[in-house]
Amino acid sequence: MIKRMLKLFKNHSLFLFGPRSVGKSTLIRNEFLENFSVTFNLLKTEIRERFLRNPDELASIVRAFPSHITHVVIDEIQKIPKLLEVVHDLIESTDKLFIMTGSSARKLKAGGANLLAGRAFIYHLYPFSVFEVEEKFALEKALQWGMLPKIFDFPDDDLRLRYLQAYSHTYLKEEIWEEQIVKNLEPFRRFLEVAAQMNGKILNYSSIARDVGVDDKTVKSYYAILEDTLIGFVLEGFHHSFRKRLATKPKFYFFDTGVARALAHVLTVPLVPSTSAYGSAFEHFIILECVKLKDLYHSEYRFSYLMTKDEVEVDLVVERPGKSPLFIEIKSTTHVTKELLSSFIQLTRDFGECEAICFCDDPLEKMIEHVRVLPWKVGLSRYFKS
Repeated sequence: MIKRMLKLFKNHSLFLFGPRSVGKSTLIRNEFLENFSVTFNLLKTEIRERFLRNPDELASIVRAFPSHITHVVIDEIQKIPKLLEVVHDLIESTDKLFIMTGSSARKLKAGGANLLAGRAFIYHLYPFSVFEVEEKFALEKALQWGMLPKIFDFPDDDLRLRYLQAYSHTYLKEEIWEEQIVKNLEPFRRFLEVAAQMNGKILNYSSIARDVGVDDKTVKSYYAILEDTLIGFVLEGFHHSFRKRLATKPKFYFFDTGVARALAHVLTVPLVPSTSAYGSAFEHFIILECVKLKDLYHSEYRFSYLMTKDEVEVDLVVERPGKSPLFIEIKSTTHVTKELLSSFIQLTRDFGECEAICFCDDPLEKMIEHVRVLPWKVGLSRYFKS
């Protein structure tokens, strides 16, 4: 059993959000003893239909629990948002604590999750981090197949490929089609492939709309669906002015490298070091690790990317309260040179007060002018785990 780094507060009700199959239920089982908890899994048809007919029945059931039952677990709470009203009342009127998991925030927004503001802590769970799997980690496999927990159970690549293809199909079927989030599934299916191909690139909504065969507004709504169903996140462009930050075209990253490759239909294409595809996958992986560690250790950090008018780019900008911005360049190479960092060196020098670092696959730490070059795992640990 791989131990997760996320620590849940056991004496308070909570939400645990995360995409499908990142291990939410497993974490809950490991953290909360079954002898002291009761679980309602809303993915099970019988339970879901029971509470859909009468959400208030949950109150009758919970009030009948013996005193040694301290925690009530509701898996996939977004399936019945009206249960939140019942949970709210039970938190106020009983001594039971509620552990609610969800793979989508979309229905909860409309269903009134704000009713529990302050009454339930919010946590996010992601696929494994390199710091969780440790000796089981292999960079090439992480780039190719991602870090979903189930991936580590399969003995060969054929099973990994089939699993990720099935994952993509399940997302379309259960999160999108059955929940009636979109009326016409085929354009959204095409959008998913295009969006995966655009992973980590600056978004041009008009161009994507032409490729998919819909209008710009629909494309933006599709990206909102990806965010709401926790399948990915937006990375805004950095600017000193908050207003100008919003005006900058964003990037979008999927929550897992393997899922992104599955949706782009390139799982059977090998990732070869020193190619642009390998470099893009490495950048994606590093940014995902930064996001995971930020949520665990530095929740007030804010992430963005920077693009100048001359199209010189900084892969990741980290705004840290009380500190200067951290500019991160990500290079998959095993040998970083001054020439390779020349644009980054000039940009960060011109910017003024900032800290400039490079995460790379070079095994040696070094200084190139004012830029600190770090082996990527050392850099992640130093800047995001401490």
